[in-house]
Amino acid sequence: MLFSRPNADVFVPVGTLDPATALSKVTHLCIAAHQDDIEIMAHSGICDCLDSPEQHAFGGVIVTNGAGSPRTGAYAHMTDQEMQEVRRSEQRLAAKLGHYAVQIQLAHPSADVKAREHPGVTTDLHAILSQCRPEVLYLHNPADKHDTHVAVLARCLEVLRLLPADKLPSHVLGCEVWRDLDWLVDDDKIALDSGRRQDLSAEMLKVFDSQISGGKRYDLATLGRRSANATFHTSHATDRSQGITWAVDLTELLSNPQMSLADFAAARVNRLKQDVVNRIKRYT
Repeated sequence: MLFSRPNADVFVPVGTLDPATALSKVTHLCIAAHQDDIEIMAHSGICDCLDSPEQHAFGGVIVTNGAGSPRTGAYAHMTDQEMQEVRRSEQRLAAKLGHYAVQIQLAHPSADVKAREHPGVTTDLHAILSQCRPEVLYLHNPADKHDTHVAVLARCLEVLRLLPADKLPSHVLGCEVWRDLDWLVDDDKIALDSGRRQDLSAEMLKVFDSQISGGKRYDLATLGRRSANATFHTSHATDRSQGITWAVDLTELLSNPQMSLADFAAARVNRLKQDVVNRIKRYT
């Protein structure tokens, strides 16, 4: 499999399949911006595939090269090129721990990803999405506050809207990373069971030492948020899961190609506004 960037990385962590065949078998695919985003947002899908390896296979795609990450301590002296190599190796190790069918790192600079319909980015994403038809596709969500995350989502949507109907995923989910989705009204939220295999999750998150030792405790924050989501999900029932990652169903954006990401997000914000106003009015 060849992609537009010469330093793109394709890794088959388990087995002897060639990358194209491994990709074709993927049933749960996560396309994310940065190394470690997959492990934060799509742990539920990783567990689904580990629970039934004969029926399901997980695949990961990282779109950017990770060059601009903050760094302190042992990583403070590293150049952007050296940091890219470290983060590429960390993502490979996480994929091996999670028994991914395939892990692809496209190595695009963030600036290219943010450019609408950038030929290299869209060509690479089109090649990937054309060679597999996942049951579930995990993406960033449109309310995320990280610019690159929203840009990756936008590029994915551009490509998905070019695919024939028989190539589209059955479910497309926008997952929380750089903004929680607990603010969505309940009817707009999808609870992804991320409370399974917590030891594995912790191990996979700790792989990204360049981020953790570099000053960002994503390992603690991710597990804590999942636990908080599960506990604060409902006030009148016991916890049904040890951890929840919230997601929003993005499939409407494919069935209605005229709908913009902005309109989709605004509709969810407006439903929250109305929910808050109606509750206040009931008791005042």
